[in-house]
Amino acid sequence: MASSAAKTVLIVYAHQSAGSFNAAAKDATVDVLEKQGCKVLVSDLYAMAFEATATEKDITGSVKNPEHFCYGEETMLAWQEGQLASDIVEEHKKLQEAELVVFQFPMYWFSVPAIMKGWMDRVLTLGFAYTPEKRYSQGIFRDKKAMLSFTTGSHESMFSPNGINGDMNVTLWPIQNGVLYYCGFQVLAPQIFWAPKHLSSEGREKLLESWRTRLPGLLSETPLAFPTADSFDAGKGYQLKPDIKKLQAESPFGLTVGHHMEKPLPPHNQMKAGV
Repeated sequence: MASSAAKTVLIVYAHQSAGSFNAAAKDATVDVLEKQGCKVLVSDLYAMAFEATATEKDITGSVKNPEHFCYGEETMLAWQEGQLASDIVEEHKKLQEAELVVFQFPMYWFSVPAIMKGWMDRVLTLGFAYTPEKRYSQGIFRDKKAMLSFTTGSHESMFSPNGINGDMNVTLWPIQNGVLYYCGFQVLAPQIFWAPKHLSSEGREKLLESWRTRLPGLLSETPLAFPTADSFDAGKGYQLKPDIKKLQAESPFGLTVGHHMEKPLPPHNQMKAGV
């Protein structure tokens, strides 16, 4: 198993309680990876009272266009001029250092908690984390890895293709493709802790033990598969190129959950690598 020695890992953590299962999962991550020789940074968003709303307050200098404030453009200029709020700057430093980012959270309304969404809105600054020219496989963070590690309130069967909540692969697509891969991250398969509140203490410990077993080899895992940016024709509205469509023509499935080509969704596309 490949060593994680001398690597830096950032955990972006969102839970209000130190006694929660999410806290236990976060602590396990810190413990195992530090023993592997990693430097582990933790952004405990609730403990930090991290500001979730993206506003003009994120700019310490003057706003360029106060009559029509555009957050993305204004924060990009502020980043270039060294005039971003200090809490954003601190998170930028952590991101620059990290080779892996683990987002640890309870799933709220099929997504991340508001405070974590605020971290994404504010910290993944235009220019720093992405540009129209540097995104997806050509993204700024293409040499870094990222993953989601989260708890659900519902059982796994409820997030199946025939379950009442729908396919978890579809639920994960906006976050894993639209946030992480968009910024260039190599996205590792998620660690999903299915409904721990409905389990016995022994059952919860088994979930944690499975995570502890996975952690030592995490940095050497194969990322999830996404099409490269050059698979799309910019001159034709960023549509899949004909040769890519031709290669996929014989497959019974679409290319990804999002690029399904009006075919059945590829199974486990957002949950397992190499399938």
